[in-house]
Amino acid sequence: QVQLVESGGGLVQAGGSLRLSCRVSGIRFRLNDLGWYRQSPGTQRELVARITTGGSKNYADFVAGRFTISRDNAENTVYLQMDSLKPEDTAVYYCNARYNAKLEGHWGQGIQVTVSS
Repeated sequence: QVQLVESGGGLVQAGGSLRLSCRVSGIRFRLNDLGWYRQSPGTQRELVARITTGGSKNYADFVAGRFTISRDNAENTVYLQMDSLKPEDTAVYYCNARYNAKLEGHWGQGIQVTVSS
């Protein structure tokens, strides 16, 4: 059974930091690209950051150097370090693991991040 379990969300003031974690089980972790997405009410889910099996990273433009994605293949965990948070970063954040770019892959249940002004 594939499971992606996010943790580390919560409420933070603008300018603060949070570190999201996503522990993955049931798949061959090191063979999967990993991503963080987010969704706010009334909007579509959007990519925040992605890291490939080889460690290459790409970020959404709105991240603008504030977030860092990383992976620990020994712990089957992907992280998202979020600094300089803004109220517009408020959303439910989802972890994604996909073996192939043509596949949607597997999703976590999502975790709420709320940034107060």
